[in-house]
This record gives sequence, C-alpha cells and structure tokens, in this order.
Amino acid sequence: MSEINTDDLLSQMRVMAAQAQGGTAAEQTEDTDFGGLLKQSIDQVNEIQRQSRSAKEEFQAGTSDMSLAEVMLASEKAGIAFQSVLQVRNKVIQAYQDVINMPL
Repeated sequence: MSEINTDDLLSQMRVMAAQAQGGTAAEQTEDTDFGGLLKQSIDQVNEIQRQSRSAKEEFQAGTSDMSLAEVMLASEKAGIAFQSVLQVRNKVIQAYQDVINMPL
C-alpha cells in the first residue's frame, strides 16, 4: 500500500484551486481552508444552476435571444457542476468514515 504525502497533496490542491480561479498558487493566501473552498465551490454551482434555470424560463417565455442549444448546454453545465460537488461530498464522507473507523 502506498503512502500519501499530505503536504504534496495539499500543495497540488492549492495549485489547482488557483488555476481554476485564474491565478497562481503564490497569489493564494495561506489562511484559505477546506471549508472556505468548499463553500465557494457550492456558491459557484448554485450560481450556475440559477443561470441555467433563468435561461430555461426565459427561453420558454420567448424573451431570450439564446438558442435551444445554448439553453441545453447551460443545463448540462449545471448538471455536471452539481455532480462534481456531489462526488466531492461523497469522498469527504467516505474519508470521515475511514478516519472514525480507524483503530486506536
């Protein structure tokens, strides 16, 4: 069984988070915690879903300049974003359960 270097993993996560936000890892502050990143991700997914719902409603009402393809893409983007947050949640719960079940 291989060991996981938590420092390397944490630095990789910070680099990926910085890239996702359009910055560099050096620009990220050290006080960014997992809870804050998770809340930020959930807020972003919520905004994507809100935009998708708005696009659907406007398209149905005929008040939007968006095509059906654009509305469907927005809907799929919202679905994929939700599924990714759901998978992160599942992994966090599994990790928590693994830690709780560890023998002392």
